[in-house]
Amino acid sequence: MLQTKCSYHGMVVAPHHLASQAGLRVLREGGNAVEAMIAAASTVAVVYPHMNNLGGDNFWLFHAPGKKVTAIDACGGAAALATRKFYTEGGYSAIPDRGPLAALTMAGAVSGWQAAHQYSQQQLGGKLPMSRLLEDAVHYASDGVAVTETLANNIKGKRDQLEAQPGFAQAYLRDGNPLQQNDRLLQLRVSETLQQLGHAGLDDFYRGDLARTLASELEAAGSPLRLGDFERHEALWVDPLRVQVDGHTVYNLPPPTQGLASLLLLGVNDRLKTPDVDSSAYIHALVEATKCAFRIRDRHVTDPAYMSIQASEYLATSQLDEMASQVDSNTAAPWPDAAVGGDTVWLGAIDNAGCAVSFIQSVYWEFGSGVVLPSSGITWQNRGISFSLEAGHHNELKAHRRPFHTIQPALAVLSDGRVMSYGTMGGEGQPQTQAMVFTRHVVHNQSLQESITAPRWLLGRTWGSESTNLRIENRFHPDIYDELKSMGHDVEIVGSYEEIMGHAGALVHHPDGLIEAAADPRSDGSAVGF
Repeated sequence: MLQTKCSYHGMVVAPHHLASQAGLRVLREGGNAVEAMIAAASTVAVVYPHMNNLGGDNFWLFHAPGKKVTAIDACGGAAALATRKFYTEGGYSAIPDRGPLAALTMAGAVSGWQAAHQYSQQQLGGKLPMSRLLEDAVHYASDGVAVTETLANNIKGKRDQLEAQPGFAQAYLRDGNPLQQNDRLLQLRVSETLQQLGHAGLDDFYRGDLARTLASELEAAGSPLRLGDFERHEALWVDPLRVQVDGHTVYNLPPPTQGLASLLLLGVNDRLKTPDVDSSAYIHALVEATKCAFRIRDRHVTDPAYMSIQASEYLATSQLDEMASQVDSNTAAPWPDAAVGGDTVWLGAIDNAGCAVSFIQSVYWEFGSGVVLPSSGITWQNRGISFSLEAGHHNELKAHRRPFHTIQPALAVLSDGRVMSYGTMGGEGQPQTQAMVFTRHVVHNQSLQESITAPRWLLGRTWGSESTNLRIENRFHPDIYDELKSMGHDVEIVGSYEEIMGHAGALVHHPDGLIEAAADPRSDGSAVGF
């Protein structure tokens, strides 16, 4: 089995090894964890463009010694023109999944980088300029990067949906054929865009020359986004949600993310008290806790400006007790309810001062809307397709409304003084995998790498799959599958290390300065330190 990596001076985990190395290079130069994360985040936007891009959103959690845990919500709202009437009068009963009409929300990722950089300078004494932090991303975009298996598979698998979308073929096909694994992916326009941002400043994306170009090209393509939508956008500083689990404090992002679901899942499971991590009872408890959490999520979580009940109220002790009481320890509850999907990357970093960052970035579905803008090479997200065109729906599309997000980073302050930064990509699988990693490592004392490598399961769907059953990797003991089926679970056994289970990662900082880190063997990533 892979071993947990350890270091004292700093560590970075990312789902692509070049992004990990970009962050590590910053730490070696004396940069802090936030600066390292900006370098890794911009690099992964280049080397994993199907999962995240400058045209997506991101969310951040920060823990620094002596400071409260805080968070950035860099989620873009719907365009001023993007209303239910706009689509229904155009003859649509639902927002198109792909194409310019799916590119209806502002991209917040760059504003997240900007806010994080300001935090680094103002709170942590960071001194590295943005041009330095974007260096690796600029290099890999201009010099090229080897196409990964997951990128090649997604180009091929989604070609029929995306080839006709503006700019997609130019970016991801060569001589009319999908790029193959290990082909050299060149993104010269993206390199120029990143250089411009490094020179002019990240605000150029929203209120400068770049913003005017992006807005003009989105409008020409048929998107409802306009320059005014760029100019009104800014990243938000928010207080994270938190819950007590086995004496530890676990943090996640508030709505419009599904961070509430992640904390509900852990809070309910904490009350079920399964003793054996290698048992069907352990899996059953987490699956049933997932159902409890998803029912709340799917009925209530949306832009917090439109929520009648504050998210924190669902985490009250009485609420968690009531939800846990509904779980039958021997029988699976009926499923499915609503389901959602997504394509994402999680990254984490911890420096030698004990500053920990948990970060997640996404364009929603693979390649987002599929629209690649001609001047910048930016692939724009389709996060807004999570809105409903149904009048009165709790997530009804309205101008400037922020969309529901599956993505959410996790961070925990443990009772013994350790700090854990962890997360994953994978749509509906994110809360579930986060719960598996946390409970295996913290509650059941598995090593950090073992908790990441261990076989996983997924209730619900991800990456556009219509499956809503319980998919479970084939590395569990055979008796477990039979026991789960006898409880009423609709079990589908899948491969050993399935990408649908997400690309997880985690870091743990100890009071004595030791840093542990683990990366997912299901990804192209690495845990690196010095």
